[in-house]
Amino acid sequence: QVQLVESGGGSVQAGGSLRLSCAASGLTASRYYMGWFRQAPGKEREGVASIQPGGTTMYASSVKDRFTISKDNAKNTLYLQMTSLTVEDTAMYHCVAGLRWDSLAPLSRYLYDYWGQGTQVTVSS
Repeated sequence: QVQLVESGGGSVQAGGSLRLSCAASGLTASRYYMGWFRQAPGKEREGVASIQPGGTTMYASSVKDRFTISKDNAKNTLYLQMTSLTVEDTAMYHCVAGLRWDSLAPLSRYLYDYWGQGTQVTVSS
């Protein structure tokens, strides 16, 4: 049974940083395409960042140069380092994993079969 458990969310002031973690079980992280999605109240779910099994990363334009996705295969854990946070980054952040890839839409939610419950990030001004 695959489980993705996020942690590291919380409340932070604008300009601050947070590091999210996602502990994966029931799958081998090194073989999966993994990523982070977020959803704010009243807004569409948004793909934030993805990482391929080989380590290639991609980012939404809204977070590029501020967020960094990484993975520790030995620990089967995915990370999202977030810096220069703004109030627009406030959302529930979900870890995702899947075995499919679309180079034209790497942040499409339809690629990912497994989703974590999420961790809340709240940024105040």
